[in-house]
Amino acid sequence: MLALVVPAFAAGSAENGARAFGACVACHSLEPDLNLSGPSLAGIWNRKAGSLASFPRYSDALKNSKQVWNEKSLDTWLRNPQTMMPGNFMSFAGLKDDKVRADLIAYLQVASENKSVRPPKPRFKPDLKQAKQDAKVQSIRHCRDTYFITTAAGHTIPFWEFNLRLKTDSGEFGPQPGHPVLVGTGMQGDRAAVVFASPKEISAFIRQECP
Repeated sequence: MLALVVPAFAAGSAENGARAFGACVACHSLEPDLNLSGPSLAGIWNRKAGSLASFPRYSDALKNSKQVWNEKSLDTWLRNPQTMMPGNFMSFAGLKDDKVRADLIAYLQVASENKSVRPPKPRFKPDLKQAKQDAKVQSIRHCRDTYFITTAAGHTIPFWEFNLRLKTDSGEFGPQPGHPVLVGTGMQGDRAAVVFASPKEISAFIRQECP
């Protein structure tokens, strides 16, 4: 839990807002240009909506808006993003509690203006560069509707092609180039993802072969 000694802004408590921000961390960071499924919120105060240069996934609704993020606009947005800007990509039903919104907005202002109150840089996903032998992919063979994944530990695992996702992660915690990693995604072990360092590796790595 964050222990912050910060002032209150407007009707909100930034200290309470730091706890409320825990609901946002799955999609947003407060590290500059550390973008997740949503853009980094570092420096969001008085920033034009849809304008963070390092984030390429804004909706046209945000990019074409003339909104600037401040106490008033954030309150409207956090109440219901789709009502404020129909057609935006944010999958969030909104915060109906006025006090929680005010606290969160107060915290975002403090975090934007004072780096010392930001939480430690979080780890949102495993470090695939440190994957174990049974997760490192040695080869991938495709036959009819099945992928056969052979790991560096020498095990071959079959997956129905619809249950195997092919992903890329070029970030800090992504796999080493040329060394994709198998990541489980299903409770029953029948679904997984193979994560590559770049898109160009995918087709080159998979061979079509039926015994």
